[in-house]
Amino acid sequence: MSSPGVLARAAGAVLGSAVGDALGAPFEFGPEGAFSARFPRPGHGGEMCGGGGWEPGEATDDTQMAVLIAESLRDRGGLDLPDVFHRFQRWAAADPKDIGLQTEAVLTGGDPWDTAAARHFRTSQRAAGNGALMRAAPSAVHFAHAGRATTMDAARRLAALTHGDRAAWEGTAALHELIRVALTGDDPLSAVPATLLAVHPDHRRRYAVVLSPDWHPDQATEFNGAVWPCLGSAVWALRTTTSYEEAVRAAIDLGGDTDTVAAVTGALAGAVYGVGSIPARWTGPLHVPLPGFGSRVLRATDLAELAVKLTTP
Repeated sequence: MSSPGVLARAAGAVLGSAVGDALGAPFEFGPEGAFSARFPRPGHGGEMCGGGGWEPGEATDDTQMAVLIAESLRDRGGLDLPDVFHRFQRWAAADPKDIGLQTEAVLTGGDPWDTAAARHFRTSQRAAGNGALMRAAPSAVHFAHAGRATTMDAARRLAALTHGDRAAWEGTAALHELIRVALTGDDPLSAVPATLLAVHPDHRRRYAVVLSPDWHPDQATEFNGAVWPCLGSAVWALRTTTSYEEAVRAAIDLGGDTDTVAAVTGALAGAVYGVGSIPARWTGPLHVPLPGFGSRVLRATDLAELAVKLTTP
């Protein structure tokens, strides 16, 4: 996991997710095709436009939570679930610009780290959102060296901190595995059948539908803020394009939960095409404020360096 190619793909996954998040944020809940309608000529700049309360290049809660996971993995030398949860709580208490309603309820409800999400799910029965999927790029990079079973298990455990519905765990586990395959230089699309076999049987069918080669996001029966159409949309964007830039544009043009669909797409496409595929006009304005952690703001170089550190077991 220390070859130049792997490191470039690892940085591509982490930075690519953040860039997709920041690009998609101003178009959240907008109509299909809004990104290309505003920027019809790829490569001509201006796409990091800001809007909707976001500065140009500002990443949202998707990337902020991803950074908290990444820094916990780095600082604690591995997976320390109470530490991750406490970092999430500190962030949530600092009034971030955006936070999912269900995630906020879990983090601010006062329950212990190991029961908070499960207890919330028992009462709400609503926890299949994409809030764990959106933050998975750093942990996917960190656990990739350990193989399929370990990386998928880590994804489930991290997702379960805030999402009590196993659907969220399985979608995050599938994303971890597809990124792991991409980091080796193999095609994650060809790994979909084997990945589905490792998904819990109770959830395998719904993921098989959205990850099928003939599935299109227009066929989704739920909003792409749910975990399975979000993952399916990201895989569709990767499958139907030939570059990082094309994939992220396609993801944002789907409309709906554009920041998260683009963040997940960016993680996958960044892992496939490498950090060099991400346009400098997008990485330049990128910045990630961390509410609750002083005045820290991470830039693209910080994220790339963090990704490289995460590849060390």
